[in-house]
Amino acid sequence: MSTNIQQLEFSKLRRMFFPIHSYEIKKALPMAFIFFCILFNYTCLRNIKDSLVVTNSGAEALSYLKLFCVTPSAILFMLVYTKASDLLNNEQLFYATLSPFLLFFGLFAFVIYPNREWFHPNPETIAVWQAACPSLHWPIAIFGIWSYGLFYVLAELWGSTLISLSFWQFANQICKMSEAKRMYAFFGLMAQVSLLFVGIVGKWASDIRNSVQPGEDPWQITLNYLMSIVVICGIACMLTYRWIYTHVLTDKRFYDKPELPGVKKKKKKAGLMESLKTICTSPYLGLIAALVICYGISVNLIEGLWKSQLKIRYPNENDYNTFMSLNTIYTGIASMIMLIVGGNVLRLFRWVSAALITPLVFTVGGISFFTFIVFKDNLVSFLDNVGTNPVAVAVMLGAVIIVISKSTKYALFDLTKEMAYIPLDEEMKVKGKAVVDVVGGRLGKSGGAFIQVVCFSIGTAISGVKPTFFQIVPYLFGMFVLICILWLLSVKSLGKKVDAALEAQKSSTQA
Repeated sequence: MSTNIQQLEFSKLRRMFFPIHSYEIKKALPMAFIFFCILFNYTCLRNIKDSLVVTNSGAEALSYLKLFCVTPSAILFMLVYTKASDLLNNEQLFYATLSPFLLFFGLFAFVIYPNREWFHPNPETIAVWQAACPSLHWPIAIFGIWSYGLFYVLAELWGSTLISLSFWQFANQICKMSEAKRMYAFFGLMAQVSLLFVGIVGKWASDIRNSVQPGEDPWQITLNYLMSIVVICGIACMLTYRWIYTHVLTDKRFYDKPELPGVKKKKKKAGLMESLKTICTSPYLGLIAALVICYGISVNLIEGLWKSQLKIRYPNENDYNTFMSLNTIYTGIASMIMLIVGGNVLRLFRWVSAALITPLVFTVGGISFFTFIVFKDNLVSFLDNVGTNPVAVAVMLGAVIIVISKSTKYALFDLTKEMAYIPLDEEMKVKGKAVVDVVGGRLGKSGGAFIQVVCFSIGTAISGVKPTFFQIVPYLFGMFVLICILWLLSVKSLGKKVDAALEAQKSSTQA
């Protein structure tokens, strides 16, 4: 078949739900399957990491983990990744990135967790240290469950490295802008189906506690099942990635460049520091980073407060994971609906119009949640009369806001952000994306964590006791509003640069 296949018009229904030509299924379906597996694993790991840390330490510990553990790990990973990108081609880089994660998660379920009492310090010793150093209460608590903390760090990095970096970098390299406007929403739609599977599988694995024999650890059995599925999905990703290289990228209809994406060039590449300097001084990448950082801070401020309520309502690991699994199902359903809507928004409206929707949704949702928390004490009598309480309402209100916000993020924020990379050259797509999505993403979450840690530290210094989330809510509320304003302004500025870059690319192509 000729590479210049005439692009026939889709019917109205197909243009809305499946704007993919029949011959393009060979390219779109395996890419969507990889995204499905990667997002399945990420969502599964995200639910488990929260269950491990929040129920065994407290939601406050998450801020310290993100700031002092996740962010340094992300920076280290970025340095190693950018160096490895000079030595390995894209295919080798993908395998080298994915394999260590699968190895650890398999070992955690079958080796580390069953022997956690041997690996972790004595809880009595941890309690003595915390009593002696109240200002270091949460860092000491994290050290007491260090393997759970390591699990949390790697689960966080999975999202940055495998979703934001490896998958979308590959998609941006092999898809044209005309294809992206049609295929990216389809990738996202298929990936969101994974949330339904995660919710169903997670709830099933957590409910095993109802049928275990006396003396058995139900959470151990749950981990064994879930981590086995995570490893299998990771292997399926690698096999599909290999199939795309051998059967799709060799087809001129889908990839007509003289070299496969990311192959090692004979010419000498720029050094790491030189690349970082170029990346950090790029206004275009700087604005993409601003979007990623603002999203990370805003979602962290909301989720930290919400998860502190979840711990109160669901103190058991299996109960916590069951609730998060149900929440994942609803997020998947909402995301699928939003992706259908978002795909049409991307085709019908300018980039900036689609990109503004996510920060607007986060702003409205976040303000609603913080307002309820601030005034919840005034609603106790009313809530008692209707048969509920502030904690239950905060959990459900937060869940609804998180579902709506994240479904919008998956449907529009992720797609518009990835489309912004397409006009960049190959070097900036690989190394620039590593800095923006891995380090920028972690800086976003650690930014929210930093705000929380500072508030906790000041509260401890003033009162001599560790404060809770509720005591610092007014300060978090103010910072949330400022971050959302900055986010909206950054989208407007980046929109002008995206339009200019696409116009320049179009002119050069016509020339």
